[in-house]
Amino acid sequence: MRILVTGGAGFIGSNFVHLTVATRPDVEVTVLDAMTYAGSRASLAGVDDRVRLVEGDVADASVVDPLVRESDAVVHFAAESHNDNSLDDPWPFVQTNLVGTFTLLEAVRRHDVRYHHISTDEVYGDLELDDPARFTETTPYNPSSPYSSTKAGSDLLVRAWVRSFGVAATISNCSNNYGPRQHVEKFIPRQITNVIDGVRPKLYGDGLNVRDWIHVDDHNRAVWTIIDRGAIGETYLIGADGEVDNKTVVRDILELMGRGADDYDHVTDRPGHDRRYAIDSTRLRTELGWTPEFGSFRDGLAATIEWYRDNEDWWRPMKAATEEKYAATQTVVAR
Repeated sequence: MRILVTGGAGFIGSNFVHLTVATRPDVEVTVLDAMTYAGSRASLAGVDDRVRLVEGDVADASVVDPLVRESDAVVHFAAESHNDNSLDDPWPFVQTNLVGTFTLLEAVRRHDVRYHHISTDEVYGDLELDDPARFTETTPYNPSSPYSSTKAGSDLLVRAWVRSFGVAATISNCSNNYGPRQHVEKFIPRQITNVIDGVRPKLYGDGLNVRDWIHVDDHNRAVWTIIDRGAIGETYLIGADGEVDNKTVVRDILELMGRGADDYDHVTDRPGHDRRYAIDSTRLRTELGWTPEFGSFRDGLAATIEWYRDNEDWWRPMKAATEEKYAATQTVVAR
C-alpha cells in the first residue's frame, strides 16, 4: 500500500508516520509538508530512512496531483490549527484548510484514490459546563473561530465531493490531542516546558474551560481503524473520555513534575474561548471495534512529560520565540 500523508512533519501527522512505520511494514509512506514553523524534519527522526519527504504546499495542485496519482490512499492532516494565530491572521487558515482541502479532493477525484480527512471537535462549537451532552456525528456545526470555521468548511467540502462526485472519503473529528512532538505553543507542551525551565505555567482566565483529551497514539490508531474498516462517506468521532478542565491539567502537570499544585499564574483570557468540548465516540467503538490503549489521561500525561524531558533538543530551538510572542499579548491576572 502506498500512502500520502499531508502534514506528516507536524504534530499528529508525524506521530501517525511513526506509528505506521512501526506497525505496518508493508505500507510505503510519502509525506507532503510545507515545513512551516509547525513542521520539522526532526519530528521524523528515526523513520526518515523509511519515508519519502516532499516539501510543498497542499494548496499547490502542481505538487499535489502527481503525489496523489501514485498513491493508494491519502490521509490529510495538514492544517493551520492554532486558535490564537487564527485570530491574529485568518488568511493562512483559509488558504491551507479550505483551498488545500479543495486541491486534494480534486486530485483524489481525478485519480480515484481513497481519502481520509482529519478534522476537529471544534467545528461543533462548545457546550455549557453543566450540560451532560456530548458531540455526536449529528451535532450541528457551530464554529467560533477562524480556525474552527475553516475546518468546518473543509469537512463540508469533503461531504459534497462524496455526494456530488463519488469520492471515496471518510472523515474523523477528534478531541484535543496531546503527546510527543507537539509544538510548544500548544497548551500542554507549553506548560511542561515552562516547568522544565523553572517558569510558572500560564492559565487562561479562570481555567475552568474543559477539553476532552486523547493521546495522539490513540487518535492515530483510530484513524487506521477507520481507513481499514470505516464506511465510505461516513464521519466518525474519536475521543477517549478524557474530559478535564484546564486548571486540573496544569495542577496535574505541576504535581507529576514535583512542583506545588498552585504554582501557576492566571493570564487574560483569549476572545471567544470555547468553554467545553466533549466527544461521544460510541459509533467508532461499537461499529469498528476501536478502544483507546491509554488507561487514563493522567497516565498519558506522565508519558508525555517524560518525552519532553528526554527530548529537549527537539523543542528547545522553538521555545524562546514562542514565549516572546506570548509575552507581548498576555497579561498576568491577580487571583
